[in-house]
Amino acid sequence: MKKTSMVDVTPKPVVFREASAEGLLRLRPSTVRRIRRGEVEKGDPLEVARLAGILAAKNTSQFVALCHPLPLTHVDVAVDIADGRTVRVVSTVRAEAKTGVEMEALVAAATALLNVWDMVKKYEKDRGGQYPTAEILSLRVKKKFKGEP
Repeated sequence: MKKTSMVDVTPKPVVFREASAEGLLRLRPSTVRRIRRGEVEKGDPLEVARLAGILAAKNTSQFVALCHPLPLTHVDVAVDIADGRTVRVVSTVRAEAKTGVEMEALVAAATALLNVWDMVKKYEKDRGGQYPTAEILSLRVKKKFKGEP
């Protein structure tokens, strides 16, 4: 059996890298209205999610076991309400590195979605304390790029 290890990127050249990821979180329409009206008790879930996503991207190698720590040069996390039931997160990460930044983009988007969920969970629970509506619908790499910026 092969030993688990990080990929050795020592011989690879440093190259500009960029990746974007997108995730969707479905909520109750009433919860989305609360977000839009600024009526979430914990504060603004979209802004907290944006900041949490940025922080998560910078710390991806602490959560993804074989991911290389990378010197990120830019992280952008956009969080908006896509429709009356869905929060959308799009993260974009850039670096000049020997390996790609897809995992950083995915971790940023996933963390942003989880932070929205955490901030609105009070409004999503049913009488039994369950979450019948809240659901992360998707998380995917939208694009990646390697080469000259």
